Amino acid sequence: MDKIQFWNLLEQSKTYEEDQVQWMSEALSNKEEDEILDYEFIFRSYMNESYQSRLWGAAYLIMGGCSDDAFDYFRGWLISQGRFVFEQTLENPEFLADYISDENLGEEGVPENEDILNVGFDAYTLKKEGDLEDWDGELYDEMLDLLVERGLDRNSDIEFDWEDEDDLMEMFPLLWERFGENPLG
Repeated sequence: MDKIQFWNLLEQSKTYEEDQVQWMSEALSNKEEDEILDYEFIFRSYMNESYQSRLWGAAYLIMGGCSDDAFDYFRGWLISQGRFVFEQTLENPEFLADYISDENLGEEGVPENEDILNVGFDAYTLKKEGDLEDWDGELYDEMLDLLVERGLDRNSDIEFDWEDEDDLMEMFPLLWERFGENPLG
């Protein structure tokens, strides 16, 4: 699987709305193990690419706060929106001021998608074990080792270029106008 196939799979999965993650996991589990690992490698690479101070600041402003976990879920949501939205947002997070709507938010009414973080491992588990009954830590470690062998880097520390809401208001006037007084969180 290459990046084009990755984005095509995501676009195709969007037609399944509430079942997007389940559909993706099952569709991937029907592919070869190397393709599943390719998917996970690409997904995690995009997660790493989006691990940016400015993007975290935008998420913080949109949701009225953003923990480490919430930022992971936000980035998962961002990737699940597709290539165009992902790239536009990385280029200029204020793109989200016009993009975010009730139709593209998660179940809780916030831009988060925790479940998409597990698609690759769920597919890997289905491929290897045939079901998702129990968490298999050894299988997860096996998959991580294979991803590291392929060259996957871990997130490094992030150095914030903002300290508080005043900084965010200056950095993101469009997001502030839309979410500053009424965040989605």
